[in-house]
Amino acid sequence: MQNHFELFQLPQQFSLDQAGLDAAFREVQSKVHPDKFVQASDAEKRVAMQWSTRANEAYQTLKKPLKRATYLCELQGVDLQTESNTSMPAAFLMQQIEWREAFDDARTAKDQAALFALESELRAALKLQLQKVGEALDAKDFPLAAQQIRACMFLEKFMSDVAALDE
Repeated sequence: MQNHFELFQLPQQFSLDQAGLDAAFREVQSKVHPDKFVQASDAEKRVAMQWSTRANEAYQTLKKPLKRATYLCELQGVDLQTESNTSMPAAFLMQQIEWREAFDDARTAKDQAALFALESELRAALKLQLQKVGEALDAKDFPLAAQQIRACMFLEKFMSDVAALDE
């Protein structure tokens, strides 16, 4: 069975041309979309539905940088160990503590401006972290990429916590 990159005939790498992915997705969907199989047998309809579902899943995975990075690690047999491995570089751990304290202070003071500033800082940190993921993946350093991906997951989760409080 082909992997997601092969399905869309794209190079198996982190850096991805979004327009190329979109075009490849539309191309595959134009061939397998269930609407094209209205007059087909039940078996053909089922197969078309399976291919369409697979194309949608592949597109959703490759479209999002963090999911794409995770998938690239999985293709290399690298387990991200998201549940069991929480080790991070000391500098990142110290930064986490500072962010948590800023979050707690802003929440206690009901300081919207501070929350927005924290959210902006987290967004910038995630962008930088994703660059590091890409560099590690391009260098074929999958254990480092896995660690960087776990840091991204922390940032995404923390950003959703901050955003939930914003609302």
